[in-house]
Amino acid sequence: MPARTRPNVLFIFTDEQRQDTLKVYGNRKIKTPNLDRLAQESVVFTQAYVTQPVCTPARATILSGLYPHTNGCIENNVPLKKEVPTIAEMMEGGDYVKGYFGKWHLGDEEIPQHGFEEHWISIEEMYKRYYTREEYKAAKASYHIFLKRHGFKPDAENSGYPVFSRHFAARLPEEYCKPAFLAGEVCRFIRENREGNFLIYLNFLEPHMPFFGPYDGMYKPEDVDLPPNFNALPDPSSPIRYRYMAEYFRRHGWSDREGKHGTLESEWEWRYLISRYWGLVSLVDSHVGRILKTLTECGLEENTVIVYTSDHGDMMGSHRLAGKMVMYEEAVKVPLLIKIPWLKNQPRLLEHPVSQIDLVPTILDLLGMPLPTHLQGTSWYPCLKGDREWEKKPIFIEWNGRDGDLWLDGPTYGFPEKELRKATGARIRTVITPDGWKLNLSETGEHELYHLKKDPCETQNLYHRREYRETIQRLSAYIKGWQEQTGDEAHVAGDELAEGEEVRG
Repeated sequence: MPARTRPNVLFIFTDEQRQDTLKVYGNRKIKTPNLDRLAQESVVFTQAYVTQPVCTPARATILSGLYPHTNGCIENNVPLKKEVPTIAEMMEGGDYVKGYFGKWHLGDEEIPQHGFEEHWISIEEMYKRYYTREEYKAAKASYHIFLKRHGFKPDAENSGYPVFSRHFAARLPEEYCKPAFLAGEVCRFIRENREGNFLIYLNFLEPHMPFFGPYDGMYKPEDVDLPPNFNALPDPSSPIRYRYMAEYFRRHGWSDREGKHGTLESEWEWRYLISRYWGLVSLVDSHVGRILKTLTECGLEENTVIVYTSDHGDMMGSHRLAGKMVMYEEAVKVPLLIKIPWLKNQPRLLEHPVSQIDLVPTILDLLGMPLPTHLQGTSWYPCLKGDREWEKKPIFIEWNGRDGDLWLDGPTYGFPEKELRKATGARIRTVITPDGWKLNLSETGEHELYHLKKDPCETQNLYHRREYRETIQRLSAYIKGWQEQTGDEAHVAGDELAEGEEVRG
């Protein structure tokens, strides 16, 4: 494809946005007019899954096209190795100007890297202690410089250097908040590069915690609908890690604008938290709208591929959990919209499971660029333009334990500490099939089987039911085959049934 005819790419991903926060996925209460319009112009994927439900591993897949166990980012705060290329480093030809905007969480936040050296706009300073070499720790995030220029003073310290905390930023008026800053930078970048080709990767921190911001009053707690599985708490047969998390969030669920922690014991407390989360979704929408308007004003709307997704979801009351780090649908399933302006007869809704592992090859294919042979996903472009039938295949998700976001430095709330620590470090492998089955296999033996078409809220674990023996064997074989194909060495025992484990009828 000649360079001049190649499209631009605007890839927007939020942090911790569950799928049902958009109108196109059934939410009629959250105000997202700009994303609603984008959805009307896009292919909407109703079953889009992440490769691991936590920030760093999911982001590494989105940028590299490799599963976490392959790219090495198996838990939070692990840098993406120099030898693992991102999509920006894979692009050949086309004279693209490449820009990264927002949270990175794959290495030094303030230091341009991995193919985005030309234009790098950073907002985070909390990861210095994980990633940053001493000689770089004095570097300031772009957002830090912006706030200082407007007269604000850092309120916190990290690794001995003054920084702006997330709580400080979230309390600022809208014109100084992170989404407003990022949208302004992206709009400027688009205008400056309107005559050439550009690749933009934009990551908003929101609606990730802290769960408050400029739109706190937009939704009243009493108007919030609790999730349909709100009262489906993890029971004694559920993984111990999930039960521990439910107890943790009940006691220490959230912090307010003043930094005080509140409980999540009552329905009202959950509604209050969710109302603030909704406000953050609407905040992102407002500033996505600014960017879309700039594309139109620059005459680029018909030559820009737009992708909108998230790195993972948030339980936000489902099973009375918050956060991610679990294999429930609310944590692993995310919004995914792809607008390809020149495909006028593309399908409106795609309702079979797909994985973010396929995003890198799809985008490269859309740009007419060769696909590196090391990629572990496949391009959807031939299917989207009607040249090939969709191959409805199983998708795979992993969990690699040992994540710093699970708090085991305090009380264990009566759970056996040895068992809890073992479960916290245990790996899980999940398969979701086009016929609606979901199998979670864990190193601890705490396996789960759900039929998502009959039980979308995941309230009935069928793993120990005799009548599902063949289904478990079939799904276990999928996982083993995928592990062999991708070089995954996690030992998640799932063949006990084949070896005669007693099954309850």
